[in-house]
Amino acid sequence: MMGSLHVSICVLFTLCSLHWTSAFGIGENQTARLIVDASGNSSRPIPETLFGIFFEEINHAGAGGLWTELVSNRGFEAGGPNIPSNIDPWSVIGNESAIVVSTDRSSCFSRNIIALRMEVLCDNAGSNICPAGGVGIFNPGYWGMNIEQGKSYKVVLYVRSVESVNLSVSLTSSDGLQSLATTNVIAAAVEFSNWTKVQLLLEAKGTDHKARLQITTTKKGVIWLDQVSAMPVDTYKGHGFRKELVSMIADLKPKFMRFPGGCFVEGEWLRNAFRWKETIGPWEERPGHFGDVWMYWTDDGLGYFEFLQLAEDLGILPVWVVNNGVSHNDEVYTSTILPFVQEILDSIEFARGNADSKWGSIRAAMGHPEPFNLTYIAIGNEDCGKIYYRGNYLKFYYAIKDAYPDIKIISNCDGSSQQLDHPADMYDFHIYTSANDMFSKANRFDRTTRSNTGPKAFVSEYAVTGSDAGTGSFLAALAEAGFLIGLERNSDVVEMASYAPLFVNDNNRRWNPDAIVFNSWQQYGTPSYWVQYFFKESSGATLLPATFQANSSNSLVASAITWQNSENNNYYLRIKIVNFGNTSMNLKISVVGLGSKHVRSVGSTKTILTSSNLMDENSFKEPNKVAPIQSTLEKAGPDMDVVLTPHSFTAFDLLLDPTFLPVPVYKSSI
Repeated sequence: MMGSLHVSICVLFTLCSLHWTSAFGIGENQTARLIVDASGNSSRPIPETLFGIFFEEINHAGAGGLWTELVSNRGFEAGGPNIPSNIDPWSVIGNESAIVVSTDRSSCFSRNIIALRMEVLCDNAGSNICPAGGVGIFNPGYWGMNIEQGKSYKVVLYVRSVESVNLSVSLTSSDGLQSLATTNVIAAAVEFSNWTKVQLLLEAKGTDHKARLQITTTKKGVIWLDQVSAMPVDTYKGHGFRKELVSMIADLKPKFMRFPGGCFVEGEWLRNAFRWKETIGPWEERPGHFGDVWMYWTDDGLGYFEFLQLAEDLGILPVWVVNNGVSHNDEVYTSTILPFVQEILDSIEFARGNADSKWGSIRAAMGHPEPFNLTYIAIGNEDCGKIYYRGNYLKFYYAIKDAYPDIKIISNCDGSSQQLDHPADMYDFHIYTSANDMFSKANRFDRTTRSNTGPKAFVSEYAVTGSDAGTGSFLAALAEAGFLIGLERNSDVVEMASYAPLFVNDNNRRWNPDAIVFNSWQQYGTPSYWVQYFFKESSGATLLPATFQANSSNSLVASAITWQNSENNNYYLRIKIVNFGNTSMNLKISVVGLGSKHVRSVGSTKTILTSSNLMDENSFKEPNKVAPIQSTLEKAGPDMDVVLTPHSFTAFDLLLDPTFLPVPVYKSSI
């Protein structure tokens, strides 16, 4: 919690010799001893920003997920600017004798020129009578719209007609047979002779998690439709984000949010890269774009402004990843990169500029006159090996530093094993690997050169992948827990860390595994999500010396922090231990400098994450199959004999007497 006071103690035993056979082999119960020095002689602060989140538009994480727009392809632009065009996933209600649907370039929005033309051939009287319920179009959203009884939904559409209008706008069951909410739009021709915005509020009388939006009529004539939107009224802080998903993020107490990618920032080709200026202003005027890396269209309702707003709503720092003129397949010469540099300078002014500045005034017009707290910019994503990256990077670096010297700039080049050949405040480090290798990487930064002035590491993407991970296994999470403890231990050279990817829509798994899985109405955390839950108090803590006694098992890794519960102001000493082996471990914990009178038995707890099968996963059917289980910690004290379950991640929380402050406590300023 921001403003919390922390003390941290961390230890890591040498892991270089770890193999599958030693980690998972059959064996007798083993013994080990962990000694924690809480006397405060050699304390140092852990960065306040150590653990955060990384959001990328992948797996329909935003479009059809975090962003609550229910209509997919709301502006009919996904089929491209040429006509006739594909209107998928829109479908026609009625046969060709009753209705003809096409697209034309008649929209009133210059950047979204495509509109839908609906020529109704049937009527409510005469020889060609419309079927019951009328004819028209429907949109199923992103694999179904979650419509819930008693909740309200705001529907917006733009309409034009040369004749009088009689439209029915409905939220219906997935087959269209049951109406969940319906209203009518009836008006004379003069009211719709020009494009007219129609705003409706529908209250659902029933529930369907795979509902659809229908627009129908029984009146003959031609009607044009454009920019059709449907969103629930109840969103996170009223800003359009799905409450359940944001709440899961908030529960991790992240300190920063890296956005919007990832490869999404680069594009396979620059023409399809994320362009922030195309994602701001009124949603109706945003052209959207096709993300050619993850192969789907986004209307960009979730744009640059919304990302900044989400970070502010969560009370965390935004980390803006910018395109540096490099995609997966093409690059801008350094000699012609300056327009791209100016693009990013403009983005900073949009975020931080005064309300009367050129770009700051647009932010103010969007309802946010006060500047956003943007102080981190990453130049590119995984681009270090590209031909023009270094040259382009330097152009960005010096231009940004000249205008905004306080901004911390992150390089794509890894500086953990050798010194960077260019200036940077931080450097990116990404790791996707097997479980065994990830666990062994807990000591990855042990040998990194220590410097008071050199750049720090930003482990902005890490995860166990491949056969060890499945779609989110316990084995993957256990290995990641060990790796994160290693980052805590090396937090003098590691500034930030975030798991990747954060979200996956279960209907569009472009990448496995992910931290949070969802569909239109359900969500659950994978074991990797729950591992991060154990570290939510670590940022801003204080690192203290700690050691395993010689001859301890090489399948153990441990850390500890003291933290203050913001709800009751109690202080706790949390000792976290990963047992990566398949044998129980008899562990003696000794905390030097902590007396028995400093620990309260009542209120001390034990939390464990484990499972009977290493490849166990959570699911919609069993969302908590692998989840932390908390119990009372018996005989809590400075000297404890505990048994560590095989293949487990355990946290012991000792409730401390409020008079005990063994080391300097660093206040968070975030």
